[in-house]
Amino acid sequence: MTGTPTSTTKRMPAAFLGHGSPMNALETNRYTAAWRAFGASVPRPRAILVVSAHWYVSVTAVTAMPRPRTIHDFFGFPQKLFEIEYPAPGDTSFAQEVAEIAKPTRVGLDHDSWGLDHGTWSVLLHAFPKADVPVVQLAIDARKDLDFSFELGARLAPLRERGVLILGSGNVVHNLRAIDWSKKEIGFDWARRFDEAARATMTERPGDAAALRDHTDYRLAAPTPDHFIPLLHLAGLACAAKQAAQVLIDGYALGSLSMTSFTLEAKCPTDGGDQRPGASLPDPRDVPAEDTNV
Repeated sequence: MTGTPTSTTKRMPAAFLGHGSPMNALETNRYTAAWRAFGASVPRPRAILVVSAHWYVSVTAVTAMPRPRTIHDFFGFPQKLFEIEYPAPGDTSFAQEVAEIAKPTRVGLDHDSWGLDHGTWSVLLHAFPKADVPVVQLAIDARKDLDFSFELGARLAPLRERGVLILGSGNVVHNLRAIDWSKKEIGFDWARRFDEAARATMTERPGDAAALRDHTDYRLAAPTPDHFIPLLHLAGLACAAKQAAQVLIDGYALGSLSMTSFTLEAKCPTDGGDQRPGASLPDPRDVPAEDTNV
């Protein structure tokens, strides 16, 4: 799918992208092709609001600097990955708009501490390769429960009517300690069960997404909730729109990672015959998977 997106006053789509290894930023595979197809299919956004698993802090905040830096928040990867820059502009006035619409939740304006982490730029490099759309990140507040993220997602829904593309970036299943290098494109039974439960929930009853914490395999699938939480923002948006999400692309990596991505109100066909695997992680002899910060 090619072409330059054009502006529109229609409600913008939204998505959750399973980002996996940051090496996907350098590779072309079936996942990056799906992200690229999604970006090419949507109208040109006024701005992009990203909830990345990698800005997981004890505060609710948005980036509010005019030129957010590209953050290389990982370890053990080739130098070429550390040289990537994604020079998208920020938008201070839009950050203030996010803070206003999120009330009564207090959203701090971060003018200098964060930027665009790899959960954001590794997918936007494919979805919006020109880096010419303003990007603002919304932090995940580690003090809050899952219901808070779902409700905040729903509260952000009016932004879609204002030309804003809202993206979550994480992984439905993300357990770096359980990685099995012999299972390059296979999921453990527990990973598949949880991923399938999440798919059923998001495509049939997204209002129940936070209840996935009660699933038998949740603690294995999300030993820390940071990569799962961005999915809840999309679930909240879906519930607000009274729409179900659609699966953009799915698959597994290394036994304990799910690459499933979802879209909301997007018309984005993908190549179902594309079998190119997603990017892997550094050799575990060099750095253990749990120390890579992916």
